Amino acid sequence: MVMMTGSLAVRGTVVWLTPQQGGRVSGPPEPDYDYDYTATAYLPPRTPDDGQAGLALRHFSPGAWRTPADGILVPAKGNRAQQVVPGCIVIITEGVRPVGLLTVEEVHALAPDGTPIVLASPSLEAAVEATPPAAEPPYRHSTAAARWTSKHASDDAPPQAAVV
Repeated sequence: MVMMTGSLAVRGTVVWLTPQQGGRVSGPPEPDYDYDYTATAYLPPRTPDDGQAGLALRHFSPGAWRTPADGILVPAKGNRAQQVVPGCIVIITEGVRPVGLLTVEEVHALAPDGTPIVLASPSLEAAVEATPPAAEPPYRHSTAAARWTSKHASDDAPPQAAVV
């Protein structure tokens, strides 16, 4: 989970709206390989008025109605932070008119110089060490949990090799 307080690199799938849906009259963009497609965007529940961001897309199939793409989101000056997580939808707009939908699959924060910020994920060992041992297991209303926490005479039996 990343809060968009600065620029974010995103990867996902773009679905362009048809002209009948209010999308681009000329159809999906056909960018030149030397240039990115640039537009404005916002993340619901925000609107173009209170959550607009700049968007640049690249590495998408020219003329395709649905295509994977890489992009950069840059929040507009003065807009509050927005939570960007895999699975969220970014509304691509030209002006205030929606022309496409970007479903976010990966999110990475960018430093002011444009390099990705790598967030260290906590290791499993650190998480286990940080968890204090419980005096007794928590109550769970489940027969499976009861089986794992109860003591049975067969628990003391020596292990036996499986016969195949």
